[in-house]
Amino acid sequence: MLLQGKRLVVTGVLTPQSLAFGIAELAQSQGAEVLLTGFGRALSLTERSARRLSPVPDVVELDVTNPAHFSSLTETLRRKWGVVHGALHAVAYAPADALGGNFLNTPWESVQTAFRISTFSLKELAVAVAPLMTEGGSILTLDFDNRVAWPIYDWMGVCKAGLEACVRYLARDLGPKRIRVNALAAGPLATVAAKGIPGFKQLERGWGTQAPLGWSSKDDHAAVAKTAVALLSDWFPSTTGEMVHVDGGYHALGAPPVDPSAD
Repeated sequence: MLLQGKRLVVTGVLTPQSLAFGIAELAQSQGAEVLLTGFGRALSLTERSARRLSPVPDVVELDVTNPAHFSSLTETLRRKWGVVHGALHAVAYAPADALGGNFLNTPWESVQTAFRISTFSLKELAVAVAPLMTEGGSILTLDFDNRVAWPIYDWMGVCKAGLEACVRYLARDLGPKRIRVNALAAGPLATVAAKGIPGFKQLERGWGTQAPLGWSSKDDHAAVAKTAVALLSDWFPSTTGEMVHVDGGYHALGAPPVDPSAD
């Protein structure tokens, strides 16, 4: 029971196919008490998915573009638990014109939206939960390694690179409070979010042949969940500011180019 007695905030659960859902489900099986967040019209999807978990967790509204929601989250957690031990940041979004080969033509307004939701929200979530992490804890964000430029990812790639930098700065500032901050860089997985990325299928097809351990976008959700639960537990007490890869080893090899025109 890696997470016995731990209290975790989990963002990003939409459907049972969401990476965050699998992590929340495994965390519960390892003894954690979980609270989910959702927002807007998608809040009903989060609530429906929550009913698939046992025990059914509370769901709190959190629109990461609304600063008041973060303050409200802190107070809700203070009343409910008093102490928080971990948080999963699984929030990302970019408008369609910020993806798919439109890098040079993307307007600032779309970049601003993508950055606020996908990158700045990690800092906001950390600030919301850190005061309640009086026993130390772990903050984990879901990432897609952007030390290189991907043909299909464009401004979301820039946002993810910023997210990786944000992890390091949060690790610096929160380390003295015994709060660890890390990123989990997964390979491509079949989720609702992935369907919105142009060229995803081509990336998905090539990944398994390049990764030395192999990779399945449909079957490797469990590997991501297991690693996330381990990072949220006390079993990585001196690991912070890190990007942990769960990608079959793809990142360790020189990758062939991906054809962005393929569907």
